[in-house]
Amino acid sequence: MTSNREIHLASRPQGWPTADNFRLVETEVPTPGPGQIVVRNQFMSVDPYMRGRMNDAKSYVPPFALDAPLDGGAIGEVVAGGADGINVGDTVLHGLGWREYALLDGASARRVDPDVAPVSAYLGVLGMTGLTAYAGLLDVAAMQPGETVFVSGAAGAVGSMVGQIAKLRGAGRVVGSAGSPAKVQRLTALGFDAAFDYHDGPVRDALKAAAPDGIDVYFDNVGGEHLEAAIGALKLHGRAAICGMIAQYNSAEPPAAPRNLALVIGKRLTLRGFLVGDHGGLREQFVAEVGGWLREGRLSYDETIVDGIGNAPDAFLGLLRGENLGKMLVRL
Repeated sequence: MTSNREIHLASRPQGWPTADNFRLVETEVPTPGPGQIVVRNQFMSVDPYMRGRMNDAKSYVPPFALDAPLDGGAIGEVVAGGADGINVGDTVLHGLGWREYALLDGASARRVDPDVAPVSAYLGVLGMTGLTAYAGLLDVAAMQPGETVFVSGAAGAVGSMVGQIAKLRGAGRVVGSAGSPAKVQRLTALGFDAAFDYHDGPVRDALKAAAPDGIDVYFDNVGGEHLEAAIGALKLHGRAAICGMIAQYNSAEPPAAPRNLALVIGKRLTLRGFLVGDHGGLREQFVAEVGGWLREGRLSYDETIVDGIGNAPDAFLGLLRGENLGKMLVRL
């Protein structure tokens, strides 16, 4: 345990990121001080929000620094050091991914039980991903039994959870959009009432065919044309939880859509952006309910796993291109 490899941000992307924006750097494994731990990361997460942090722009979270390791959700085994309640051999969840070994204060790590679920699940269905879906659908959009729900990016990590949670909580109809026939087929297998490939034609037309009576709730992971179509389809007093807008993350030009925002007035719509960090108070309820569904076999989740720290940039770029089914992870 002497050599450590980590991914640095070599340059800031202009438009779509490329492999040249990243650099693999070899360093020494850090030595822990008082109250610190060293974690050998087993899995790290790549997520769409990371694209925004590559820009040198003010946002809800500081941008990544140049010539320094990126960070993000990770899980691994404590191999050195110690802190209150955390010992060598424990499995912990933390925020210093994009590296093989992480040095952090013990207070910033959360101990988890690897016997309850596969460790990767704590970065997905039982972690930030699952809580995002749960909080956005049930708290932000306040979905009620019998309502019709539309989810964009529905075959991704968050979207696939939203659709299943909606059905488990009594939604009358759940519709999802995805980027390939295979993903559409997977959504049907997960219990979506209807799904469509947004490459097949205008989203507006596909959504009208899938939900001819309109929708009550829209969970937005995409923005752009999807958001415009959802605004047109939402019923009076409809609600949209705005989780992400991946359609415009890599665009150098302002988005062309939505062009129908005036409908928000007459329909008395609520379009509400949210961050999962504001909903930590739901964690206990979320773990109990979603954990129960998992144990009962009523909820499924998909993972796309890429091996090796050196392939982490490729995993991230693949995520932006929609190559993942479910949660995109890097196994270290």
